[in-house]
Amino acid sequence: RIIHINPADLPPGTPRRRSDVVGHGVIVPISKGEFILPNRLAGENAGSGLPSLIPPGMRAVSVRVNEVVSVAGFVTPGTRVDVLLTGTPAGGSEQQTTTVLQNVAVLASGHTLERTSTGEAQTTAVITLLVTPDDAQRLALASSEGHIQLALRNPLDTRQEDVAASSTKGLYKMASAAPAPVRAASRRVARNGRG
Repeated sequence: RIIHINPADLPPGTPRRRSDVVGHGVIVPISKGEFILPNRLAGENAGSGLPSLIPPGMRAVSVRVNEVVSVAGFVTPGTRVDVLLTGTPAGGSEQQTTTVLQNVAVLASGHTLERTSTGEAQTTAVITLLVTPDDAQRLALASSEGHIQLALRNPLDTRQEDVAASSTKGLYKMASAAPAPVRAASRRVARNGRG
């Protein structure tokens, strides 16, 4: 059934012709009776599914996670995270944690079936992040260098912080040597004018 609506009553950017939507995949579900808006459609000929969500010049990179790394299941598509790496730098003797990436969009979360070293099937959680090509390389390297952790961000907090790396030594208060005892100065009391 076709419904005719006054053009002035249409939301801004609403496609006016069938050719404006044909060849565009849907990236956000559209219910019956809803307007088809440009932010719900992928680029022309981009297809559908995850590839259509990747803007030109960006990459989707998946990382294996567990319940802790994925912030107890709160990391879902549309949220933003920082990626932390914990490992031992080359030539170093103690572990450090550093922020590798900041304010990264989560495209997808799901599970994959993998085999253990003994051949048993196991389900592994996977988070897919939207990153630049340079950040895709950093993320791949971080995944192979140590343990990664995701830190969930408030979506309104988009600031890039200059965060110094944390080391094991910095976590513990160093026990300092006990201060040397202070000797009370002996005083001679003068009695009857004698010292």
